[in-house]
Amino acid sequence: MHIISTDENQVFAAVQEWNQNDTYNLYISDTRGVYFTLALENVKSSRGLEGNIIIDLYEVAGIKGIFLANKKIEDQIKTYITYNKGRDWRLLQAPDTDLRGGPLHCQLPFCSLHLHLQISENPYTSGSISSKETAPGLVVATGNIGSELSYTDISTFISSDAGNSWRQIFEEEYNVWYLDWGGALVAMKHTSMPIRHLWVSFDEGRSWSKYAFTSTPLFVDGSLVEPGIETQLMTIFGHFSLRSEWQLVKVDYKSIFRRRCNKEDYQTWHLHNQVEPCVMGERKIYKKRKPGAQCALGRDYSRTVVSEPCICSEWDFECDYGYERHSNNQCIPAFWFNPSSLPKDCSLGQSYLKSTGYRRIVSNNCTDGLREKYVAKAEQCPGKAPRGLHVLTTDGKLLAQQGHNTTFIILMEEGDLQRTNIQLDFGDGIAMSYANFSPIEEGIRHVYKSAGIFQVTAYAENSLGSDTAVLFLHVVCPVEHVHLNVPFVAIRNKEVNLTAVVWPSQSGTLTYFWWFGNSTKPLITLESSVSYTFATEGTNTITVQVSAGSALLQDTKDIAVHEYFQSQLLSFSPNLDYHNPDIPEWRQDISKVVKRALVQVTGIPDEQILVAVFPGLPTSAELFILPRKNTTERRKGHEGDLEQVVEILFNALNQNLVQFELKPGVEVIVYVTQLTLAPLVDSSTGHSSSAMLMLLSVVFVGLAVFLIYKFKRKIPWVNIYAQVQHDKEQEMIGSVSQSESAPKITLSEFTDPEELMEKELDTRVIGSISTIANSESTKEIPNCTSV
Repeated sequence: MHIISTDENQVFAAVQEWNQNDTYNLYISDTRGVYFTLALENVKSSRGLEGNIIIDLYEVAGIKGIFLANKKIEDQIKTYITYNKGRDWRLLQAPDTDLRGGPLHCQLPFCSLHLHLQISENPYTSGSISSKETAPGLVVATGNIGSELSYTDISTFISSDAGNSWRQIFEEEYNVWYLDWGGALVAMKHTSMPIRHLWVSFDEGRSWSKYAFTSTPLFVDGSLVEPGIETQLMTIFGHFSLRSEWQLVKVDYKSIFRRRCNKEDYQTWHLHNQVEPCVMGERKIYKKRKPGAQCALGRDYSRTVVSEPCICSEWDFECDYGYERHSNNQCIPAFWFNPSSLPKDCSLGQSYLKSTGYRRIVSNNCTDGLREKYVAKAEQCPGKAPRGLHVLTTDGKLLAQQGHNTTFIILMEEGDLQRTNIQLDFGDGIAMSYANFSPIEEGIRHVYKSAGIFQVTAYAENSLGSDTAVLFLHVVCPVEHVHLNVPFVAIRNKEVNLTAVVWPSQSGTLTYFWWFGNSTKPLITLESSVSYTFATEGTNTITVQVSAGSALLQDTKDIAVHEYFQSQLLSFSPNLDYHNPDIPEWRQDISKVVKRALVQVTGIPDEQILVAVFPGLPTSAELFILPRKNTTERRKGHEGDLEQVVEILFNALNQNLVQFELKPGVEVIVYVTQLTLAPLVDSSTGHSSSAMLMLLSVVFVGLAVFLIYKFKRKIPWVNIYAQVQHDKEQEMIGSVSQSESAPKITLSEFTDPEELMEKELDTRVIGSISTIANSESTKEIPNCTSV
């Protein structure tokens, strides 16, 4: 859209619609600039030197309401003129004779005059069309005569009566300037060749006098007419050659204005539209100099003699918004417009102006006549049922933070809010009612104390009806941590449950992205648990990402997948509980120590043993006995081998041969827990439900005992890992010491003692919190909880 004009409280806008390429539709607004009606379709457009869009629409200066436009009709460009601001358009009547006086046979509508309407982008040339406020009715333009606008055979034409009639003044394109209120015209040929002559006319282009303004031909770049309505000076600038400097030629025309004008030098002319004496509701008579009078007008020159209003006729009214003019000149409602619809701001007890389908043209000064018939009538606003009710947040978002103010606003397209009862249900058990509701500028505030998805409902009701609006608001609490809970070992081609635990648990609606192995597309769920079947043996990686509002967290775990395996719960001598800080790093180190001890005692390959220490107290672990690699064929024979491995491990555990040294003087023995799982786990036989319940019982009892244990005792973290030995034998930390019963493994070979001191320090304060949250890592206490 391009704004053409905003004069007289009215907007002219050129709009290019979806089906247009090089044309625009011209729309004209009411006095508020709100409601637009179509004035002319398919107005030609072009691009300027700098790529800007130029619309072929020209407003004639000096007389309001007159416009010229080039319209495209069936691939032809034709020039039209209007005298009532776009209500009616007609073709231009071509001159009756040519420049030599010969007759021109050009009959409307097959032949007419067509003009180039581009205003010059160069301020020092007159452009293809020009008119002046100081010379009303006088229009000079370049164009051609024929069936359409042409860019060849261009001539220069002039109109002395505001476009009603035209005369040819040159057979080529000329720049024309106005002197002394338009009493004299100066013309200069528009050419790229050097020139030395100009032409002056005192009879509105009927005759011209030729003058030489320089002795040497000059490449003219432009001319500047001195400012002022009575100017009689102009400056021409250019070059004698393409390499010469600029030449300035000042031309003073005062000598050819022989005297001051007197009463006998003036005549009157009537502004009209094809003999119609009223233009824009007024009858105007202008005074101007008689053709051929070489006199100066002076400063006190007055152009208008008579200006009086006319009786209003149908030509003074255009179709109102929502109406279209038909062939009988009647304004009929458009198919999309409902004439019985009321203004949005119309409320009970007030009045509004109901359109008759017509509106007087802006700036039209007609009076009486058809004015009372076509003018809009005042009517009382009836009551309206609520319609178009909307409830939304002030920021337009559907996401809110738990514990923070959420502000709602209520809007209604139709109906009077002040005379309507409003109820707003926030969806969390709290609702508010308003009688004779008045819109609150700052909105309605509410604080949600819990996370989730809440249905916010607004209900509006008056005596004529009701309306409802619904908004689904997501209230979230920032997720602080996510922990992926997966089994350590799974059976190939058998479903495994995977669970993501978030903290805090009341975080609202979460989206879970599950990535398996090297997959490039995730599995997306709204549930925190999924079932998955692994088809490939070996170590598989699972990653879960949790999205909550603008936060995105993830956790990754590895799971060993085999055709079959066996498992057994392990327990430890009580002295290990005293030194258990219950952090993931410590549990991983203990798992490695126990596995190393089992391998050294039994000689079983470490690839067949997996040990996982559970969180909580008392300290417990699970021992997984895995088959050898590449043993999926001849399974029964290998299952027998696995039974032998289990028997060797159980014998070593039952004889208390598996032990390790936590620190000097602290020996820890590994036992077989009597609560055993199923002896053999494969694709046909899974963990029994009772055994799984036992395992979960051990874990959760351990968590509870650990919580109580932490608060009742002092944590001797310094004595766990910071024991400094000066004995030469203790310098061999990490080595295996031989004893008569079994080899001893020291924990310090897996973790640096000073590093573990720091881990223990980090866990002292929040150990109980992380236990409750079943967290696998230390995190700060969140500042947003449901408590």
